[in-house]
Amino acid sequence: MKNLTDLEKKINSELTTKINKSEIKHNQIYIEIDKDDLIDVTLFLKSNKDMKFRQLIDITVVDYPEKSQRFKVVYLFLSHEFNQRIILNYIINENEVIPSLTSVFPSANWMEREVFDMYGVNFKDHPDLRRILTDYGFKGHPLRKDFPLTGHSEVRYSEDQKKVISEPVKLEQNYRNFDYESPWEGTKYIKEQTIDNDKKN
Repeated sequence: MKNLTDLEKKINSELTTKINKSEIKHNQIYIEIDKDDLIDVTLFLKSNKDMKFRQLIDITVVDYPEKSQRFKVVYLFLSHEFNQRIILNYIINENEVIPSLTSVFPSANWMEREVFDMYGVNFKDHPDLRRILTDYGFKGHPLRKDFPLTGHSEVRYSEDQKKVISEPVKLEQNYRNFDYESPWEGTKYIKEQTIDNDKKN
């Protein structure tokens, strides 16, 4: 189906009760659903002859730590035949378990492992839900907005023990007050000190 407006109408007419909201933005269709309808909706998008969204591009999550329903789970699909994209999403609570898409798209395996590792979102019926990017025994989920920039632990080589060790992060005081402003533009306190010194002289 070449026309996005017609495609949006067809999706809404076929999946009436399963679509909470749909809109066309940036030449793509954005669809909001409930997590329980994920498998039915993706099967329809994949198998329908007028759509053929047969490639899962990515699965990701957006973190809203201030909201009661903290995470928005986002799926990106591509139809090669019609050169169209659909972005599917739904909202979940922090500890909610969501359905795995591996039965429909086997490529979801590693994508869901990445989401589990980075955000701590659990997938039901996933064949091998383990961390994929962080190390063994890693604590926390690095892409959550409340995860500290320095992390909780650091890995380094110990000359005393002659091996690689993991230990809690210890920051020197001068790194705690590190200034992230561009040195090319000059930092405010340096400018203020320079002006004060000029006045004194």
